Amino acid sequence: MNNSIKTGFCFLILAVTYQLSSAQTFTNYTTADGLLSNNVNCLSIDASDNIWFGTQAGVSFFDDILFTSYTTTSHPGLADNNVVAIYVANDGTIWAGTDFGLSYYNGTSWATYTTTDGLGDDRVKCITEDASGTIWIGTNDGVTSFDGSLWTSWGVSEGLPFGGVTHIEVHNSGNIYMGSGLGGVLVYNGSTFNIITEAEGLVNDKVRSIVFDASDNKWVGTASGISVLNTSDVVSGSHTQIFQLPPPDTLIPVEDVAIDSNGNIWAAIYVDYLVTEGGVSMYNGSYWRSYDVSDGLIGPVVKQMAVDASNDLWITTSLGVSKMSGIPSGLDEMGIKTLNVYPNPSNQWLNVTVNQNTKLTVFDTEGRILFSEQGSGTVQKIDVSQWACGIYVVSAGGINKRVVVTN
Repeated sequence: MNNSIKTGFCFLILAVTYQLSSAQTFTNYTTADGLLSNNVNCLSIDASDNIWFGTQAGVSFFDDILFTSYTTTSHPGLADNNVVAIYVANDGTIWAGTDFGLSYYNGTSWATYTTTDGLGDDRVKCITEDASGTIWIGTNDGVTSFDGSLWTSWGVSEGLPFGGVTHIEVHNSGNIYMGSGLGGVLVYNGSTFNIITEAEGLVNDKVRSIVFDASDNKWVGTASGISVLNTSDVVSGSHTQIFQLPPPDTLIPVEDVAIDSNGNIWAAIYVDYLVTEGGVSMYNGSYWRSYDVSDGLIGPVVKQMAVDASNDLWITTSLGVSKMSGIPSGLDEMGIKTLNVYPNPSNQWLNVTVNQNTKLTVFDTEGRILFSEQGSGTVQKIDVSQWACGIYVVSAGGINKRVVVTN
């Protein structure tokens, strides 16, 4: 086989890879399936488990069978096609945030609110709703609330930190927790703001997401990992090594945080300076496990997540949408604590890290074992320079990682 044919064969094999020996499966959706754009910024799930996606080209509605599109051409009331935030309210109305105002859909038509109506800033970053039905909007300047008639805004001039509000979560106490783009966590009790920053132990003041667990801990996703606030809003711990990166890189920018019905914590990570490094990680209360494009995720530039009524995880990326089914429910399904494999693809050395006392095996697609050794907890170098071009599976503790050898 000459080199050009051999190289083409390698890429063909890479293109048709699939998930091996794993309970988790990924279903991917793109413009070929009906999405308006593969660059999907955000999502929200309605009461019927339909998904509303905010894309770079408009709003896509998915009923698990068909996509329906809403654009400024088909629905002129939509402020802009680049929808960066979307939220389904309890009354069924759809709220979409853009850089040119806040749009809402009443089931028939779209209309838009801007600063002329009372919005604090037209550059919307996030949207949610409190128990009374008041809509809360995070903007580049701060935050605005709208109860259907009255608009109230707080921004830098009212003492909020510079950087705007990137995420809003409503606590069952009625307090509003907000992530600031540059100023930490803001807690609004109805009259005053309490600000929690790096000075109080937050791992980073650039906050992207906040969720509450069943024990009333607040999981705060930041540009450097996750900080956990206890019931008293005191930082009780941090998670900064939650996604496998090729050494020596360790910075973990968290784009979003979610909790599934089993109580597992999910973090969406994208390391923009590494371009191709991103995915989602799950924490079961003991350790983290990562999933990326080698597992079936459609792309590394992850943006937002949501869990549906079937406990499937929906993930938006710059290359489309992934639905992850078969989410692990406990420790046995999580497998080992670490399986880090790099570089991938490789043509000389494969570096593998697994837990100590965990057996490491590499086999080809026909099941032939090419390498087998007990894990040492340190980086193990495997010489693949003489291996044939193709796909190989690195297996340890019930977790499999596909690697491609390009010789």
